[in-house]
Amino acid sequence: MDLEPVVEENLNRHLSVFKDWMPHDYIPWSQGRDFQMLGGQDWSLEDSRLDPTARTAMIVNLLTEDNLPSYHREIATRFGRDGAWGQWVGRWTAEEGRHGIALRDYLVVTRGVDPVELENLRIAHMTAGYDSGDKSVLQTVAYVSFQELATRVSHRNTGKASGDPLAEALLARIALDENLHMIFYRNLVAAAFDMAPDATMEAIRDEVVGFAMPGANMPGYTRNAVTIAKAGIYDLRLHHDAVVQPVLKFWRVFDRADLGPAGEQARDELSAFMTGLDAQANRFVEQRETMRARMAAKAAR
Repeated sequence: MDLEPVVEENLNRHLSVFKDWMPHDYIPWSQGRDFQMLGGQDWSLEDSRLDPTARTAMIVNLLTEDNLPSYHREIATRFGRDGAWGQWVGRWTAEEGRHGIALRDYLVVTRGVDPVELENLRIAHMTAGYDSGDKSVLQTVAYVSFQELATRVSHRNTGKASGDPLAEALLARIALDENLHMIFYRNLVAAAFDMAPDATMEAIRDEVVGFAMPGANMPGYTRNAVTIAKAGIYDLRLHHDAVVQPVLKFWRVFDRADLGPAGEQARDELSAFMTGLDAQANRFVEQRETMRARMAAKAAR
């Protein structure tokens, strides 16, 4: 299956609609001050105007962006470094690089998080790296279609939860990039569906069923993911409703009539998984609401 012409078409489309921005424009540099080594004061908890949940979400988002060298290696290996694929790999990497730069500058200048802890976590996470396994090109483009949208939702909701208009503006701008990246990959999968419907359906099933965020191997991820989910920044309900379902709908996954036996089986398995995911999401939301009601009642005593 040759997706190169589709890649070139969508690369040109991406470049025509992308609106350039500068990371430094979103940083309140006037709020910065020296740390102890240069005669100032090192970070203390009182410096941060972010609440604990917002600090956790910001750190997770930044550490996820930090593993860009690993992501570049993965997609360069899958897609190649020549032609339109190679141009996309380079452009995507450059655009993603801005995200980590801007987020780190914001957090250090505003003293939003402990920079020593942040640096130690960065070293640990990047040392572990990211390995997507032996995914095919088709599985990879299916995965990133969902992952880019998931990252967009996470960034956008983290900004809203930050309580800081500057952080919200920055994360909203980063989310716009992630959305354009999602559209690029989503369009490739749509084209692949027309070329090889069964193989594409199987790839989509694999990536929906086995989905995990690229930062899932960072230190403390499970604990932090629970904190983020409890706050409604990113949870199973959002994953089902705002990430997986819209992309499946765009591809007309459950309406296609061009599938063979293998594709039909994959679609049936995907449908069953989505039903289970929806039930899990409902249970999580119910449990969260019960917990919030108990906490509110306790606080009112």
